[in-house]
This record gives sequence, structure tokens and C-alpha cells, in this order.
Amino acid sequence: MRKIARDIGYSATSIYLHFENKDALIHALIEEGMDRLLAALQTAEVEHPEDPAARLYALCRCFVDFGLDHPEYYEIMFMLHPEHMKRYPAAKYRQARRNLDVIAATLSAGMARGVFEVDDVRVAASSLWASLHGTVSLLLARRVDVRIDTDAFIEATLTQALRGVLAAGAHALLQPGLIV
Repeated sequence: MRKIARDIGYSATSIYLHFENKDALIHALIEEGMDRLLAALQTAEVEHPEDPAARLYALCRCFVDFGLDHPEYYEIMFMLHPEHMKRYPAAKYRQARRNLDVIAATLSAGMARGVFEVDDVRVAASSLWASLHGTVSLLLARRVDVRIDTDAFIEATLTQALRGVLAAGAHALLQPGLIV
């Protein structure tokens, strides 16, 4: 807490007025980050109410953009090893899972329209999330070959993500401009 206080220009005492300990501060940052990500996903979601493929692409792009635009939140939300903090409360974890639920709902809507074909919506949403997380993590850690264009790398990830859930013959249903 003293290091955090020094880095932000406050006294440790002033931080303790708001947070009981470092774990409480980390949990508050996780919750705030998850809420911000959810708001961004919900904005992306409503931009494509009639086209599940375009909506899923926008959601995936939103996730990647959030991670790259907010690396500090992203690291605390998804990359901070559990041994460095007290276990995140189950109730807050369920709240954070709303982010994944947005993707799962889009997959369900697309399945109902014959656009997507997956065996298990929750598993497919988690798999998409893992792929996106890998991309964001590699980019944040600067572990992508410097000869690979960042935008091309992101687009390749998004293309593969969509192709992985499209139903047979659904490519014709995609809006022009989607790169699938």
C-alpha cells in the first residue's frame, strides 16, 4: 500500500481511509474494470441488433480494444496471479461473468437464426474469450513477432474466432465488409 500511495502521490493513510487493505483495493479495481468492459460490450452489442455475426465480431473487437486501451485494468482483471491477492469473492465473480454472458447470448441468438453452430454455448464463449485473451496478452507483453502487423494479427484472430462458430453455409449470411 505504501508503494501504491507513493506512486500515486498520496499517503498510505489516505488509501486506508477508502480500502481496508491491498486485496480490497485490487478487488475494487477488478470490479471497476469488469463494469467498464461490460459497458463497452453492451454498447457494441446494440450496434448490431439484427446480425449476430456482425454483433459477435463487434464484441470480439471490443474485448481486444478494451484490453489494449486499458492495459492496467486488463492486467489486474485477467493476468494478476491469484497468489498475489485474496480470493475474489464468488458473488463478484458471478457479476464479472456477465461479460462472458454477452458473448454467450450472441452465440445463442446466432444459433437460433442458423448463423452459428456450437455444441455448448458456454464452452464456445469461453473458448472465444481465451483466444481473444491470448491475443491481448501477447500484444501487451510485446511477444508478437515485430514483422507481423498488429492490426493484421488482430484481424486474423477475429476472423478465426468467427469462422470457428459459423454454421455450415452461414458465410453467405454475413454482411459485406466482415472479413470472414
